[in-house]
Amino acid sequence: MTKLSVVIPVYNEQDNVLPLHNEIKEVCENNNYQYEIIFVDDGSSDNTSPIAQTLQPVKLITLRKNFGQTAAMDAGIKAAKYPYIITMDGDRQNDPKDIPALVKHLENNNLDVVSGWRKDRQDNLSKHFVSRGAYLLRKFLLNDNIQDCRCSLKIYKKSCFDNIHLYGEMHRFIPDLLKMKGFEIGEIEVNHRSRIAGVTKYNWKRTFKGFVDMIAVWFWNKFATRPLHLLGGIGFVMIMLGFLSGCISILTFFAGQGMSETAWPMLTLFLTLSGLQLFVTGLLADILLKNYFENTNATPYSIKQVFDTDNNDG
Repeated sequence: MTKLSVVIPVYNEQDNVLPLHNEIKEVCENNNYQYEIIFVDDGSSDNTSPIAQTLQPVKLITLRKNFGQTAAMDAGIKAAKYPYIITMDGDRQNDPKDIPALVKHLENNNLDVVSGWRKDRQDNLSKHFVSRGAYLLRKFLLNDNIQDCRCSLKIYKKSCFDNIHLYGEMHRFIPDLLKMKGFEIGEIEVNHRSRIAGVTKYNWKRTFKGFVDMIAVWFWNKFATRPLHLLGGIGFVMIMLGFLSGCISILTFFAGQGMSETAWPMLTLFLTLSGLQLFVTGLLADILLKNYFENTNATPYSIKQVFDTDNNDG
């Protein structure tokens, strides 16, 4: 029997929690899933929590204040108990009827994650514009082959989150974080519905945070386990440029030009000191990273399977 946890962050969605719960319940029972529905109330100021408490079955997690969708999703994921985790928005624009297709695609293709692709989006022009810009930047920086990173409707194997902690607007980049560790990612088209009740929570601040987090994911992907390669490399180049600048300073001095009459000495000092500082910073970052992996259970890799034919205990 398929067992899954459905995680839904909600914020001021009092008109949506009941019909959304009914839809999810109907889909899960029609497909004979063993399931749990987890609503995470991200500090709502309306009746979202009181209404959610009347539902059956439900697990309601109430945050003390509005921490953001990523924090709410992280809290729900950590509370999930079943092998498959479905994430979706609480505004009813994601269609619960797509859940069986996500499960089927995950199992038939032996994937770890399947992301929804809202090919026919029911959003306004500004959202389409921002999403297109985000896709192009993501394509350039991450090249993860995901068409719709902002779609919350996804299915994960619970093991994906053994060493994953979410912050900022990182819920959009979970597939990228998992792909770095070697997890298999897939994508299928899903239905996208117009918002019927409530108001959108997206604004320019969330968009800006998303772009900043995208840069953070790119940096983590490239240099998380080797910061010395980046900082030390830049530092070494600056030191070499400082050496070249120093040579030019000496040549201009022997050519009869005073040191105070040219900017070469100051440039030499700046490049050399900056390069040394970056190189030392890279060394310190490398040491801190090694200490982090040695003193925590986190690893820079992920094991998919261990196959052992040796059953001899003696």
